[in-house]
Amino acid sequence: MIIPVINKIDLPVARVDDVRKEVIELLGCDEDAILTASGKTGEGVGQILNTVVQMVPAPQVTSDGSGTGALVFDFEYEVHRGLIVYVRVIEGTIYKRDKLRFIVGKDQFEVLDIGTFSPVKTSCLSLTAGEIGYIVTGIKKTGAARVGDTITSLARPIKPLPGYAEPKPVVWASIYPENQDDFTTLRQALERLRLEDSALSFEEEAAGAVGRGFRCGFLGMLHLEIISERLRREFTLELIITSPTISYEVVDIKGTREKVYSAIAFPEESQIDEVYERWVTARLITPPDYMGALIQLFHEHEVTVIDTEVFGDKRTALTIEIPLRELMRNFFDEVKSATSGYASISYELTDMRKADVVRIEVLIADEPIPAFSRIVARSRVQKEADEMVEKIKNVMPRQMFDFKIQAKAGGRILASRHLSGMKKDVTDYLYGGDITRKMKLREKQKKGKKKMKAMGVVNIPHDVFLKVMK
Repeated sequence: MIIPVINKIDLPVARVDDVRKEVIELLGCDEDAILTASGKTGEGVGQILNTVVQMVPAPQVTSDGSGTGALVFDFEYEVHRGLIVYVRVIEGTIYKRDKLRFIVGKDQFEVLDIGTFSPVKTSCLSLTAGEIGYIVTGIKKTGAARVGDTITSLARPIKPLPGYAEPKPVVWASIYPENQDDFTTLRQALERLRLEDSALSFEEEAAGAVGRGFRCGFLGMLHLEIISERLRREFTLELIITSPTISYEVVDIKGTREKVYSAIAFPEESQIDEVYERWVTARLITPPDYMGALIQLFHEHEVTVIDTEVFGDKRTALTIEIPLRELMRNFFDEVKSATSGYASISYELTDMRKADVVRIEVLIADEPIPAFSRIVARSRVQKEADEMVEKIKNVMPRQMFDFKIQAKAGGRILASRHLSGMKKDVTDYLYGGDITRKMKLREKQKKGKKKMKAMGVVNIPHDVFLKVMK
C-alpha cells in the first residue's frame, strides 16, 4: 500500500503540478490519489492521517488465542530502566509482570512497564494483538534485543515470526581517539551504542603509532555516519576514522576460502588464486541535463547501466550495477556534484563477484608501515600509489638522514619519493683556521649520517598517521 504525498508545497519554488505528473508516471496512480502537504504550515497533515486510517487495512489477527507473541521493530536503552523494546503484538495479550523471552536473543525478563505512543510513551495495562507499543524489560546488557526478533510468553509460547535475519556488517572502518587518554571513554561509548544497535560490531585493534582503537562493522555508509556523529555529539569525542572498506572473500592457492576485513590482513598476491567482492544494484533518478557528466563518472567507478526510464522531460531513472568498493569511494558525493544536488540514489546489496584488486603497501626507509596499507582496483593502483606517497611526503617531518617513501604492489615499487635529511653546518662555529680542519669535520658528519641511516629508524609522529588516514 503506497499513499503518494507531495510535501514542501509552501516553498516559493515548489513545482506541485510537475511533480504530480512525475508521480503518476512513476507509480501509475490516479491524480486524485496524490496528497499534498507542508510540514512547516501543517497544511494537508490531517488529510494524510485520515487517509492512512481509511486506506491501510487493520491488522489481521489469525491466532486462536493459545499463544502470546510480538515483533520487535526498534529498541532503545535507558540508564535506570534498561532495555526498552518497541513491538507490534501479533498474538494474544501482554500484561505487566508477564514473564517473556526473546526467541533469538534467548534472554528472559519480567515486564516492568508497558504502554503505547500518543505520541509520547504512555503506560497502559496491556497490549493486545494488532497494537503497537513499548515494553520495559530491565535488561542492562548488550545484544539482548534484535530488530526482527520475536518476543513470546514463557507460559504461552509461539513459533518465531518469519523474516528475521541476523544483521551482517558490510562496511568496515577503524575508529581511534585523537587523544589516547580517551580510549576507555571510546570503548564505553561503543558499548553504550551497542545496547541500542545490535547491528554495530567492534573489536579492539592497535596500529603502531596511531595507538589503540576499534575495528567497527556497519550495515552501510549511512550507518557509519550515524554512529560516528553520535560518538562525537553525545560523548564529545574527537575521533580519527579511517576510510571505510568492505570485506573480501579470498581463495588462496591451496583452495582455502576466507574473509578479509582489512588491508593489513590481505594476503600477498603470490598466495592468492581468486578474490570476490560485494556488488550492489542502485537506482539513480536525475534530470536528463546531467547525463553527460554522469556517464563520465560511471566510467571512473566501474558502473554498468542496466536499464533506463524516462519520466516526462524532467526526470530519468537509471538502474545501475556497481562494486560496493566503488560506491564507497566518494561515489555519492561525486554524483551530487555532477548533478548539482538534484540526483537521488537508493541501492541494495546483491551478489559476490570476482574482483581484480591488489594491496598497496607503504614502505618508509625500507620498513613496511601496515597502517598505511589499502586495497584498490588494479586499474587504479598506479594513481593511488602516486597520491599516497605524495601525501605522506607532504606531512612527514624531515629526519637527520635521507630516506625514501615508497608504495609497493604485486612485488614491485610503483612510486617513490625522496625526503632529504636536515642539514647542519658543523663548521659554523669556526672562524678562520686551516681548511683541513673544516674538511675533517664535514667528513666526520658524513660518516655519522651514513651510520645513522644504516642503523636508524624513522620516527613517524602520531599526527602524521592522523593526517594520512583521515
